Amino acid sequence: MSQIKVKSGKGELLLRKSKSLVGLKSEGERDLSSTDFVRSDVYKNLGGFKVVTLDSKGKNIDDRLDEVRVKDEVEVGTHVYYAQGSAKPIVPTGEIYIIFQDGVSVEEQEMALEEYNLKLVERRDTNRIIASVTKNSPNPLKVANFLQSTSLVKLAEPDIDTFVEEYAVAINDDLFSHQWHLRNSGIVADVNWPIKRGADAKVFDAWNRLGNTGSSDVVIAVIDNGFDASHPDLKSKIHKPFDLWNQSSKLDQGDSRFTHGTPCASVAIAASNGSGIVGAAPRAKFMPVSGTSFSLRATEQMFEYCIKNGADVISCSWGSTDPAFDLNPMKQEVIANAARKGRNGKGCVIVYAVGNEDLDFVNFYAAHPDVIAVAASTSKDTHANYSNRGREVTICAPSNGDWPILAARAWWDEGVSWETGAYRYYRDGKDRGALYKHFGGTSSSTPLVAGICALILSVNPNLTAKEVKDILTKTADKIGSPSEYVNGHSKKYGYGRVNADKAVAEAMRRKELVNVPQPEVEEKIASGRGLFRFDVRKQSAIGFGVQIGAFAEYGNVLIQVERLQDLFDTDIIVSINELNGKTVYKVVVGAFSSRSQAQSLQRRMKTAGVNGFIRNLKDLK
Repeated sequence: MSQIKVKSGKGELLLRKSKSLVGLKSEGERDLSSTDFVRSDVYKNLGGFKVVTLDSKGKNIDDRLDEVRVKDEVEVGTHVYYAQGSAKPIVPTGEIYIIFQDGVSVEEQEMALEEYNLKLVERRDTNRIIASVTKNSPNPLKVANFLQSTSLVKLAEPDIDTFVEEYAVAINDDLFSHQWHLRNSGIVADVNWPIKRGADAKVFDAWNRLGNTGSSDVVIAVIDNGFDASHPDLKSKIHKPFDLWNQSSKLDQGDSRFTHGTPCASVAIAASNGSGIVGAAPRAKFMPVSGTSFSLRATEQMFEYCIKNGADVISCSWGSTDPAFDLNPMKQEVIANAARKGRNGKGCVIVYAVGNEDLDFVNFYAAHPDVIAVAASTSKDTHANYSNRGREVTICAPSNGDWPILAARAWWDEGVSWETGAYRYYRDGKDRGALYKHFGGTSSSTPLVAGICALILSVNPNLTAKEVKDILTKTADKIGSPSEYVNGHSKKYGYGRVNADKAVAEAMRRKELVNVPQPEVEEKIASGRGLFRFDVRKQSAIGFGVQIGAFAEYGNVLIQVERLQDLFDTDIIVSINELNGKTVYKVVVGAFSSRSQAQSLQRRMKTAGVNGFIRNLKDLK
């Protein structure tokens, strides 16, 4: 039963069985996490069950769960399901809501319960009851369908549990409405400046999908200069700071030439504290690494510090496009080492700005194959004309070019002129407070992507750095002209504008698949050639099945087995023998204890256009 349709609410749900997750209830107060059969905890409580992955011991999920169900520590075990088109896990609680037809007596109702070994939990009125499965009952989803098909029952709906939308992401920072790069409503608050609705990074949507604003377990390192450690959006988040220039944890502050790190950091991780702005990952920890340098020794130190002190994401809004300062092999190795060996072997996610020089090649650091190279798009979903272009561009993210980003300002920041030269901090001269300023460039788009990477790791911390990069590229939104893209990639936009919501959804999906012994096969086996994974078990020569034929070519066996599994979702038995000096493969569908069960399958097969004959398995020895 890989798929089953059940009644739910006003409609029906088509459910598919998870290939890695199961739900377990412990006997008494026993801790199942410490048992030798639980591989990892996934959810503490869903429908009264602890959702876990099992140590498969080379067996499929059905057989392994059957083995675990009989263990002394386990009271009840259930499969976990997913509804079609949804990544939310679903657990049947074991209870079924039943409405009998008018006129069905209590005695007849009791007979229906006895038929499936159900227990009466609660009687609501003469026709409405709540029943529960017992150890001798079939799967509650199957029972509900059996009951629904009887003439006695008007409605039988299994009780299922899943995660509801918490609507808990209430962002009350007073400048949030100005942050169009997180949620673009089509207008810039308080200036009536028209922008393109939806031309944002979908960060607010990602928060709603998560039900929160990320995890405080994720650490974002920002390597830069000029961090204001006293800024209200940053000060509570600082974690293991380090200053390369003074070789201490005391960050250098007050030099008006160095203010860049403060706005960069705020775009990624500004706290949601009820005032000011909010970053893309406001719950992430902030590791300021102050003191950018071209020096090999300094480069080694900054990245090694991030690795040793637990940085998950490293954001770098700096670099070089001067050919005289390209990366030598040793620097390339430093970055590769962090991207491949950080996070205990999963790799630090390294994000670099492509640069603002309007060039047809990117910052040399961003060109490194192990980093995420970030270009800039605008509030109208166009290419920011300053943003460098090239085949190494991974992705783009919203920044200025039409309307700027609002970011934190260091207390010693003297400001810059905007266009007319009349305004030091805000493009339009409208004062939004002494703690903030307008900001932009790939310096802003890069930490935005870094914050989104932190959201991805919040939901799936087991992803490698390479997998995070892959998720970003596969979930990005194509913007600009389709002619800009060759094989899905644009030199301006990379694989598109980052979409945090889709990226988080994909990270959730991959989390469910992480312990699956065999990935989903997307392409059909057309030739019987290639690399396949087998789960071979000895079949007892007892029972009955439906034989469809005998084959001399092993490739044909693979093709038939895949087709039959797709059609009938049952065991396929292959008998391998010699005939006149040649190997012959006999393919049998099913292995049933009775001939009548095999005949029932034979009828299903005939309806599906597959001919076969009943075969006693002992005759195949």
